[in-house]
Amino acid sequence: MEPAPRLLDKVRRASRTRHFSPRTEEAYAHWVRRFVRFHGLKHPEDLGDDAIVSFLAALASDAGVSASTHNQASSALLFLYREVLGREVRVPDRALRIRTAPRVPVVLTRDEVRRVLEELAGTKRLVATLLYGTGLRLLEGLCLRVKDLDLERREITVRSGKGARDRITMLPESLTAALRGQIERARALHDRDRAGGAGWVELPHAFGRKSPEAGRDWPWQWLFPAARQYTERSTGQRRRHHLHETALQRAVRDAVRHSGIAKRASCHTFRHSFATHLLEDGYDIRTIQELLGHSSVRTTMIYTHVLNRGGRAVRSPADRLFAG
Repeated sequence: MEPAPRLLDKVRRASRTRHFSPRTEEAYAHWVRRFVRFHGLKHPEDLGDDAIVSFLAALASDAGVSASTHNQASSALLFLYREVLGREVRVPDRALRIRTAPRVPVVLTRDEVRRVLEELAGTKRLVATLLYGTGLRLLEGLCLRVKDLDLERREITVRSGKGARDRITMLPESLTAALRGQIERARALHDRDRAGGAGWVELPHAFGRKSPEAGRDWPWQWLFPAARQYTERSTGQRRRHHLHETALQRAVRDAVRHSGIAKRASCHTFRHSFATHLLEDGYDIRTIQELLGHSSVRTTMIYTHVLNRGGRAVRSPADRLFAG
């Protein structure tokens, strides 16, 4: 008789059944683990609704987490009880959710973008330029596979973006040559890996069982492969992951500091700058919504607030007062 699956294994299995992203799965497992530890390693089945309230209250008062972090923990616990344990939760909404006020994003000027990119080199500079030139999220850019690029049509297909949606965005003409060179380098690395008995990559969902050899095929390889290989435990395959996000995050943070720009900019700032600069160039909000992959145009509208700050849309009366 097989042993009963552990609680975290159940959480992971339920997450994968619903095609949650790996990051969501890991976040939910993290919060379930913290919840169990907070209550002295008691099993959630033995805890009542008041245990959820006390945990979330401690996050807000003692840990001082942000509203978005609090809401993520709340979602994880609702998922645990409703989808994994099959038990309804009766907790007041005010304890579960904290309303988050909309924040105006940090945006770089075109000159500031250029200064930051000039502080980067090699693959990291190419990835950062691609993020700015396409509006991709960081992981959307790093998770690109060779087959997702169409250099002739200058299109990029984003697979399973936020909300598990696919979309097509532009491929900057100015990056065509650099991306072609990156593809050639990735191909040479893949050929060496195959010659050494490796050359595998992780495949989405159950596609690896449907097409066992696809993980070694060239179209499925990462556009930005990692420098090191690893051995996947369950199959023994020697694989490469894509370039890790922390490597680029660290490089961009250093580049912003070295450029002397006094803004709290990150990799995601390139996405904000992409949208704002398109608005400045006169593109309509619906087009930008499609390129960014927003499900609602209300999300995209935040960039109109950025655009209207300062003297871009409204002339200050002080300017008229002191005008010669």
